[in-house]
Amino acid sequence: MIRSDDTFDGTFSYRPHFIDTPGFRMHYVDEGPRDGDIILCLHGEPTWSYMFRHLIASLSATYRVIAPDHMGFGKSDTPPDRSYWLQDHIDNLERFVLALDLRGITLLMHDFGGPVGMGLAARHPERIARIVSANGPTPFGQESLAARLAANARESPWFRWILKAHEEKRLETVLGELGFNILSTLKLNGFENHALIDDTWLRAYAAHYATPADCAGAIGWAKGFATGAHRFETPDTAASQAIRSRPALAIWGLADRTLHAQHFLPLFGELFPQAEVHTLPGVGHYCIEDAPDTIGTLVAQFLRNT
Repeated sequence: MIRSDDTFDGTFSYRPHFIDTPGFRMHYVDEGPRDGDIILCLHGEPTWSYMFRHLIASLSATYRVIAPDHMGFGKSDTPPDRSYWLQDHIDNLERFVLALDLRGITLLMHDFGGPVGMGLAARHPERIARIVSANGPTPFGQESLAARLAANARESPWFRWILKAHEEKRLETVLGELGFNILSTLKLNGFENHALIDDTWLRAYAAHYATPADCAGAIGWAKGFATGAHRFETPDTAASQAIRSRPALAIWGLADRTLHAQHFLPLFGELFPQAEVHTLPGVGHYCIEDAPDTIGTLVAQFLRNT
């Protein structure tokens, strides 16, 4: 567990906020004008709101930027009596959004933040104004979803490792030591900006995972894939039509070794055939770490134009 007041040597000096509505102590950052358009930043595995620190700084001068930590990640609690499947994270995010009564939301989604955010969109399309996918899948009832997920899993070292480790009954053991192997995990998935790596940065990403029990969130996401426990939210016809009409933007680092552009950009395109798509050569899966200035500029331009 990370101390609520830990700023990681001033690199993450945002005031911490907490809410208990999802059934655990959930941390979130909330910066910028309260009457501004809302950007809801949704992280994935094994990161937390720290990944968005540069975007929060650049975008909060104009927009209200909110970045929650999912259950089991960052400064949020890791309750031992909860499951950590996709549907649990969607439930938590829904309770969070309703408790704060967030509307006019621009979803900015990375990694499994994509399925979580699209799950929220399926349940509450009226609250969603725009969609931004930053190396984040956008499952929304597409007929091709299962085939694309399977094809990607065959090519991805990360997903191949998950399946093998689960079969050999060592998934929990390895991911239970994320506090020690965080850098190798990030690198396997696609992290390219080695200039960022210093003791502070490593501590920020490793600090939550001090014990195997603290790793339940990261283990749950991987184990849910291996066992088929995750359930994608399927929109009804009205929700599908509403979200398909929203402005959308995709930004994809082409050095992503976990979520390959050839599978997930077409999935995005099925929903938003007229949307802007920006591919970033040499940028990895953790695109918001690898290219925060580029992504911040693209997001700001998109919001201004829509």
